[in-house]
Amino acid sequence: MTKIENPYAGLTDGQWLKGNLHTHTTASDGERPHQVVIDDYANRQYDFLMISDHDIYTSPKELSAYEARGMVLIPGNEVTAHGSHLLHVNASRRIAPSPERQKVLTEAVESDPASFIIINHPNWQSTFDHTPMTDLVEWTGYAGIEIFNGTVGRLEGSPYATNKWDMLLSKGRRVWGFANDDHHLAVGDAGLGWNVVYSLSKSLPDIVAALRQGRFYASTGVVIRDIAVRGTTIRVETENAEKIVALREHGTRFAQADSNQLEVEVPSGAKYVRFECWGKGERFAWTQPFFITAS
Repeated sequence: MTKIENPYAGLTDGQWLKGNLHTHTTASDGERPHQVVIDDYANRQYDFLMISDHDIYTSPKELSAYEARGMVLIPGNEVTAHGSHLLHVNASRRIAPSPERQKVLTEAVESDPASFIIINHPNWQSTFDHTPMTDLVEWTGYAGIEIFNGTVGRLEGSPYATNKWDMLLSKGRRVWGFANDDHHLAVGDAGLGWNVVYSLSKSLPDIVAALRQGRFYASTGVVIRDIAVRGTTIRVETENAEKIVALREHGTRFAQADSNQLEVEVPSGAKYVRFECWGKGERFAWTQPFFITAS
């Protein structure tokens, strides 16, 4: 018997909320101060935002000094020095940027259990390998990776990292895919990629819980309207996709439709299934993986 683990099961009594988790200010190497950045995202109708300056912890106390403009502001930090960049989401304190990144991951998991870590822009830099697969496979304790990083779109490397995501998923790793701006510049770095979370309320605990559980999709402009699992069938419907692709291990496409919706039967022997929804230009949406087990 095939069992589908549906991260979107039971979407009732909640709401879809849009947010960015990777944001810099003049506290590190961003071009704009905190309130200006917050105002910008609020004007774009974001629901949550995390300030993630490099090796600088932005605490709830500090965040309370700013006008949130109706958004939920998430405390955090980007662990940067001495190695691959790690996004520490909902952190309660600064974790030292040890060059032994597994030490950082372990410390976050063990001493800050309400937080989680995302591996940032794995395909940044001229080698397209800011974080090598050997590290991604060896490390444990992280929640996911950035499968889209907006700022890398103007730098060396690729803003996309679905290749490494599929390699990890194919090895049995249960990691989520995130889309973030990595906002630095005053113009051009906001509103590039975001996460749309189904949260029970517009509160910090519920948003963080939904992110940790994979109850969200990543987007650069495509809106997913409905995700449904019935038996061994998965259906995805969007507002504005022009093509939807279903993928399984090693990024193998097993179904697609030039449409705003796609319904598939889970293939025999599949370990996971995920969907990419393609819109105009570089507008995409990526579902989280549906893990498949046989009993």
